[in-house]
Amino acid sequence: MTQILLIDDDPTTRLVLKRALQRQGYDIIVANDGEQGLEIAQSIKPGLIICDWMMPGTDGLEVCRQIKRSSNLSTTFFILLTARGGLEDRIVGLDTGADEFLSKPIDIGELLARVRAGLRITELSRDLQLQTQHLRKELSEASDYVQTLLPPPFAYDRLSIETCFIPSAQLGGDCYDFLWLDNDHLAIYLIDASGHGVGSALLSISVFNLLHARLLPDSNFAQPHTVLEALNTVFQTKVQDRFSAANTFFNEKYFTIWYGVYSVPTRQLTYSSAGHPPAQLITSDLKDKNSSQPQPLGDPSLPIGLFPDITYTSRSVILPPDSVIYLFSDGIYDFLTVDGKAWGLESFGSLLAEDPSCQRSLAEIVQLASQYNRIATFDDDLSLLRIQIEPNNF
Repeated sequence: MTQILLIDDDPTTRLVLKRALQRQGYDIIVANDGEQGLEIAQSIKPGLIICDWMMPGTDGLEVCRQIKRSSNLSTTFFILLTARGGLEDRIVGLDTGADEFLSKPIDIGELLARVRAGLRITELSRDLQLQTQHLRKELSEASDYVQTLLPPPFAYDRLSIETCFIPSAQLGGDCYDFLWLDNDHLAIYLIDASGHGVGSALLSISVFNLLHARLLPDSNFAQPHTVLEALNTVFQTKVQDRFSAANTFFNEKYFTIWYGVYSVPTRQLTYSSAGHPPAQLITSDLKDKNSSQPQPLGDPSLPIGLFPDITYTSRSVILPPDSVIYLFSDGIYDFLTVDGKAWGLESFGSLLAEDPSCQRSLAEIVQLASQYNRIATFDDDLSLLRIQIEPNNF
């Protein structure tokens, strides 16, 4: 049975209202003053509170203020009893958080109607809270699942890969992987699905699963541009075929990707990108000059899924010993600074150039970037990989 807390310092009012409400089947708990009322409210978590405005000590406004500040009671419907009928008084009460007013002398019929309406609203609010908590739990579990797919830092005889993934407050669409195509060739890619939420995450996971299992038709996984073109065929949001039957679920979402294949014997990196920020290459020249920006590895191109029949291009570069590649999603630079200006890719490249010997940890790089952000957290998922060609192996 729903409990109603009645707070009033006048014994006659308490008795009259308690009996009227009990006759309707409500479980009534009474408090003689504001302090006692607050203690009881925290203890029983009532479905509705009826409270007199004018009481000695803690008055009704202060009781209302503390109730609405409490995380456990903020949705509790609060009826304020008052002999004040002025508009200004009602404004004060509403600003404090009162949900309803009853003017004294109290009409019992009106009281019962307001109580019924208030309890309906309280029930709806609590149902919504439970649903919200359940949704947050499911989103958190989904985010945890995505993170279990991501590979741990990678160390091999001739190269190493460090990783950093910071999910945003919302479920996002970042995903990355690296896998051996044969004994000599390692594929490395990073996906960033548009938007936030379950749809973005599922799109990213779908791409991840296709690539991880090498299930793309008409593609050569050692030739990055063929992989991107095959993905663009499969994930056309406006085309339905036997490979894209689920695309209506993604609701015209698209994704960016950077995909590269590294040959260990030759140190050749072959790469292609679709709408993704270019990877940043730091070589020994940059380390010696200690000046110019890192070399971008990527082309201006359209993301996957926007238009059919897009041609992508593979490019190759020989990586010198002691070179480093940073691969990342746009979450690390796509934000506004304190003065309201876009920070941007160029600014992030300058940040990397400040450390040509690449001694900073990935966590330090993220921390330095976040200092320019006008909010405490990043709006988007943030992925940052550092691929290092070890000099002592050549």
